[in-house]
Amino acid sequence: MNLDSQTVMYGVFGDPVSHSKSPLMQNAAFRAAGINAAYAAFRVSPENLAAAVAGIRALGFGGVNVTIPHKVAVMDHLDDIDEDARRIGAVNTVVNRNGRLFGCNTDGIGYVRSLKEETGFAAQGRRVLVLGAGGAARGVAFALSREAPELVVIANRTEEKASLLAESVNRAGTGAHCRAVRLADLASLGERFDLIVNTTSIGMHPNVDEMPVDEDLLDRLVNESATVSDLIYNPPETRLLARAKARGATVHGGLGMFVWQGAVAFEHWTGVPAPVQVMREAVERELERQQKETN
Repeated sequence: MNLDSQTVMYGVFGDPVSHSKSPLMQNAAFRAAGINAAYAAFRVSPENLAAAVAGIRALGFGGVNVTIPHKVAVMDHLDDIDEDARRIGAVNTVVNRNGRLFGCNTDGIGYVRSLKEETGFAAQGRRVLVLGAGGAARGVAFALSREAPELVVIANRTEEKASLLAESVNRAGTGAHCRAVRLADLASLGERFDLIVNTTSIGMHPNVDEMPVDEDLLDRLVNESATVSDLIYNPPETRLLARAKARGATVHGGLGMFVWQGAVAFEHWTGVPAPVQVMREAVERELERQQKETN
């Protein structure tokens, strides 16, 4: 990568952010597309978010991705927000349009595209459980609700946050019924689901032995032909997915969603079709390298 005075900067804002593979993926995409741009990870604490967003304008960044914990808070600092992102209540991509900052959400689009391509799962008429109620959960819940499921249940450690998300989905008028439950009360539901999606960071490297629900509860929640999905892409197979696979469920890791949400962001920034396969291979190579070092 050759940096010069014409190079346009992009990046990802998060806290923590050192684990992110977005720089590898997006820099590979810029090289493949022949675009003079560079992408880096920036650790931004919540108290510095406003200053960091102002820095996008001040330094002439082309745009940024936004990850945990900023997907909701960043909305207060933008000039324009895409209507879908406004309904979702979370932004993961910011585009600098001549000094005006435009926010959108590519999480849900990326997730549904990946789920369909990799598993063939169709949500219409099915029962869906979403674990977590943060920024990623919002994008996924709204995107899945548009696929006409019978039911979407949001389970979160605090029921209030889950209830707010469920109410937002119901107000959007997609036709899907969405309700909330405390994570601790899942065991008492007595319901089984066709799709379970983990949107939390529980089980992410290096805490690979953790699960968002215990193994016995997972067994009671899944239907015989269920799909279990995890937004985590490092490790490629979380403990949650390994357990689900062992009991016969179809499993879906987070790499596809990660690549597709990044590809849509790339296209928002550049107006150029994203080199999706190049992006995926860049992340796969790095994950394989990490796995070899661990072993």
